[in-house]
Amino acid sequence: MTRPSPAAVHDRYADRIIDQTALLTSAVAGAAATAPVPGCPGWTLAHLLRHVGGAHRWAETVVRTRATEPVSDEEVNAVTPDADDDIPGLSAWLTEGAARFAQTLREAGPEVKVWTVAPGGTPLFWARRMTYETVVHRFDATAAAGVPYRLDADVALDGLDEWMEFSTLPQAYESEEALRALLGPGRTLHLHATDAPEGTGEWLIDLTGEPVTWSHGHAKATAAARGTLADLLLLLYRRRSATLADGIEVLGDEKLFTDWVWGAGDWLRG
Repeated sequence: MTRPSPAAVHDRYADRIIDQTALLTSAVAGAAATAPVPGCPGWTLAHLLRHVGGAHRWAETVVRTRATEPVSDEEVNAVTPDADDDIPGLSAWLTEGAARFAQTLREAGPEVKVWTVAPGGTPLFWARRMTYETVVHRFDATAAAGVPYRLDADVALDGLDEWMEFSTLPQAYESEEALRALLGPGRTLHLHATDAPEGTGEWLIDLTGEPVTWSHGHAKATAAARGTLADLLLLLYRRRSATLADGIEVLGDEKLFTDWVWGAGDWLRG
């Protein structure tokens, strides 16, 4: 099977940013800007839309300016709503920002050098990262608005791979001590997606020493989790709990599994 080129993958992420943003704004149409967001304690839908729109604009600035060092993320964190914020106005602002970001990504292409918050160093990193920033916060929006959430299998599968890649980085953890506390002889984890295409949807994480590694494949592990692709992705982002009520079955050392999800997701939490 021929692998798609970096340019094709890059363009697909740009399309997904547009598509996921459209699904998000559609989900909140008719909702109140003051509706609380269960996955983001203390936030309303107005906070959430400001955050997502700010994240798109921040990443767009990095790519457009070909930044070679950190760019202030004030836009990402400036989420306090204005008194006159409403869903139609915020949705239009979010849509405009996503379109501008996607266009900037396409104009830059996948391979020019830019600053990134983790290994990557190209616009392709930002295209992928902002795709899943939008995917997860779209779930938050649907939960706040009380509407169903669906996610295509190929999108969820790639989102899980991205999370796994981040989970091996020391900077993903709160501290070096937090990372080392997870490591030990025989400590392995296995994730199995029950709805993945044949030959995909299984991950093995090795916590037996440094560096942490992961691979696709099936093997007996200290702890294992089973669920749909979408539910596993939301579990890693702590939008699902490791319970059958949330569609997740955990076998083996549940504490190790929970500690790993919490520890490895420290820098992506929010």
